[in-house]
Parts: sequence; C-alpha cells; structure tokens
Amino acid sequence: MQRILTIIGARPQFIKASVVSRAIQATEGIEEILLHTGQHFDANMSEVFFDQLGIPRPDVQLDIHGGSHGAMTGRMLSEIEQIILREKPDRVMVYGDTNSTLAGALAAAKLHVRVAHVEAGLRSFNMAMPEELNRILTDQISDLLFCPTDTALRNLEAEGFDNKPVQVLQVGDVMQDAALFFARHAVAPEGLPAEIFATDGHGQSRKNGAGGAGFILATLHRAENTDDPLRLAGIVEALNQIHREIAPVILPLHPRTRAAIDREGLTLEPHVIDPVGYFEMLWLLDHCGLVLTDSGGVQKEAFFFGKACVTMRDQTEWVELVEAGANELVGADAERILSAGRRHLGRTIEDRHELYGGGKAAERIVGKILEEGRA
Repeated sequence: MQRILTIIGARPQFIKASVVSRAIQATEGIEEILLHTGQHFDANMSEVFFDQLGIPRPDVQLDIHGGSHGAMTGRMLSEIEQIILREKPDRVMVYGDTNSTLAGALAAAKLHVRVAHVEAGLRSFNMAMPEELNRILTDQISDLLFCPTDTALRNLEAEGFDNKPVQVLQVGDVMQDAALFFARHAVAPEGLPAEIFATDGHGQSRKNGAGGAGFILATLHRAENTDDPLRLAGIVEALNQIHREIAPVILPLHPRTRAAIDREGLTLEPHVIDPVGYFEMLWLLDHCGLVLTDSGGVQKEAFFFGKACVTMRDQTEWVELVEAGANELVGADAERILSAGRRHLGRTIEDRHELYGGGKAAERIVGKILEEGRA
C-alpha cells in the first residue's frame, strides 16, 4: 500500500485535489493523507470547498496564514516536516505554485521523500512573481512532474530536465477534469442584482447588443496588481468604466484585494460580492459574456466554458490560450482593458484541439503513481 501525503492550502488546490482524490479513492493500493496548511482561511475560500467538492476532511490542519512570504513558508516548512516524520509517506504530492506548494516540496526533499508536482512546468518568466519562484523551485526538487500542457513540457525541456533523473509527463489539466465533472452542480450565487439578467430576450445585453447573459465576470487578486498602487488604480478605473458603459460587472472580491482598495482610497462601481464557492463560480463562468481576470486558473476556466478572457497581467503561464485567440493580455492599462472588453464581450470560444487533456488528467496521474508503486 502506497502512502501519499497530499498538501493543499489555497483555493485552486482544493479543486485540483478533489478530482485526484476521487481517483485515488477509486483505486486499490493507494492511501492518501490530506494536509491543509490553512493558507486560505476565510470560510468562503476554504471550508466551503470541502463541503461542496466532497473532499475528505483534512487529516492534518495546520492553520498557518498571514504574515510575509518568508514567515509563512518557514512556519509551514517546520510543521510539515514534523508531519512527514510522523506519517512516513512514500511520496508527497503538491499542486500549483503557492507557498504551501514550495513548503511541502522542500520539507519532503530534505527528508529524502519523493515529490510529485501536479501542474509542473508552468512559467510566466516574471521573476517578480512569488508564484514563479515557487513553481521553479518546486520543479527542481520534484522527481515526478505532471505537466498540464505541451507548453509546460517544452519549458522543462528547455531547462534541461531531459538530463535529470526525473520523470516528466504531459497528463492534461486537472482543472478541466473538475470543471467538466462539477458543471452539473453549478448554482447561482445568492444576492446577485437583477440587472445582470437584463437581456433583450435573446441572451444579449441591452447595453451594447453583445452576446452573453448580460454581465461580465471579473476577478482581481494578484499581488503584482494589488500591491502596486498605479496598476490597481488603472484596473479599478477600467472596471468602473466597463461597468458604466459596456455591461454590468460582477466582482467576487478577495479579502486582500478589498483591503488594498480601501487602503488606496479607491471606489469600485461594479457589483462587488463576497468570494463565492466553486459551484457558484462555475455558474458565473457559464452565464457570463466575458471574463476579466488576473488569475491563472480562471483564464483556463473561461476557456472550459467557451468564454473569451481578458487577462490583466503582463504575462501568462497559459500561452496556448493567447496563441489560440481565446485570451488577450492587457496588463493594467485602463484603455487597453476597456478596448479589449468591447471587442471580446460575447465571443464564443471552441476547444478544437483538446488543449488540456479532455478531462482525463486525474486518471493519468493516479495511474502513474500506482505504476510506480508496483515497480
């Protein structure tokens, strides 16, 4: 029996782990121990995902959140090390690019426990992003790297991973597995304003005749935007103007972003709602006419639901979406955001080439882990 210690701590990781955990539960020969670092501690950003996604309650809850990147990562590293020593897993599995990811991988590597990295090989090539540092370092100390795309595979090849004693596999993206599986459970968030349903009877916004359900979905949380007063002001200005002139904007607002906006004395005109659960987010993605975001995961989720995406960043890890014309990078410039919003609202995006594996990534990941255990 293989013992796998899965380490999660942030919203996207809950979703990714849910589909892999389900595949593990359906497979004989693997036992999973689930560790939640507590990196996301707001009930709407963590607890609700266990309730909605059917993930088993964590076997270990560390409740580590807040503080600087170094302080948070250091506390996680120390406590995860103790859990590894106690549980003696055969492998540690980490997801994505958060502080929880790096701390889990580093603790395991220092104790000579093998590390599997789900979503390996992603690169924004922006070393100012904490996430970029986390993903690069995690890849370097993992021995089993599960890439979600061909681009991620090529990134690792370019970094010399072909010459390292590791296994690199393109398995597809577990986020597509989750979106396809859970779409039937999507529900509208409570308290949405009636304005977002104001259409002309043909699913088109009355404001400009563009397709969609009459509203734009926006998310805003990246430190590169929220911690830079000029970038944050440009994005807020654009969201306000789009909300006034193009279509209603629904903005589930991250607590840290809310604090940054208050700190800078900015005013948001869009319909601001609290962070939503995954099923509510799927409903918003399915019913909106456009997505404006600085999130990595939401860029892909927009694509899964056939919606165009305008990304308020200077780089993206998901370059294949830009190459396919499904996503446009606009940075934090208000005019560029506004122009892209006008051009892309209501566009339908088709996935002709199964860019993200067609919903079988979790099956491939668990199959590989089981194969290794039998070797």
